[in-house]
Amino acid sequence: MSDERIDAELEAEKKRPIVSITNSIGMEFVLIPKGEFLMGSKDWNGEKPIYKVKISKSIYMGKYPVTQREWKTLMENNPSRFKDDEKPVESVSWNDVQDFIKKLNEIEGTGKYRLPSETEWEYACRAGTITNYYFGDNASKLGEYAWYSKNSEKGTHPVGQKKPNPWGLYDMNGNVWEWCQDNFHLNNEGAPDDGSAWEDSGSIGRINRGGGWYDNSNFCQSASRYLFAPKDCNCGLGFRLLVEV
Repeated sequence: MSDERIDAELEAEKKRPIVSITNSIGMEFVLIPKGEFLMGSKDWNGEKPIYKVKISKSIYMGKYPVTQREWKTLMENNPSRFKDDEKPVESVSWNDVQDFIKKLNEIEGTGKYRLPSETEWEYACRAGTITNYYFGDNASKLGEYAWYSKNSEKGTHPVGQKKPNPWGLYDMNGNVWEWCQDNFHLNNEGAPDDGSAWEDSGSIGRINRGGGWYDNSNFCQSASRYLFAPKDCNCGLGFRLLVEV
């Protein structure tokens, strides 16, 4: 696909009206339309095979990774190494995130806040694109969209400073890895094709997406995936939430 065609498709996606909501603690969420996409890539065994996923319901995805300010508001602590209210909260385990979600649902009087499934995450990240990154295949442009090993200066940065993807989501790549709901599987063989989380595995790992401040460009691709145990945490590991419509 030519750079000219990619640029034209990105411009068309950017013209899509961005609808957002804000909750009682100031977290912003962007409406992600239902649709179909091709998940995975042909480049790495763990991302194969490429297969079609149908997202049958619209969702609201966090505009940014959850920040330290938002975490402190609910949890009254800050486990992050790189302290700053507007930086992503990090050093939180999957189990910690479940506690945060429980408290947020209680405060908001709902049960609609949760982690995205791996397929929902990739669908929102790609934003209608089929290239390695949502801005194309050229990794030299990554610094315009993400904090990663070449420009992060060995740490996280406040959210929203880089360019968003075509659907108005920031920091989908780089800054911090983001927990997803799914258990880890070695590849996409047998994965759900309806957007639901894949949790029927004996694996003790949970999926992370997006790459972090310490990673090279390969780990920041839209299909890139990794895992940690639910109790694990490190200074490059955060999360982003979803709200069911």
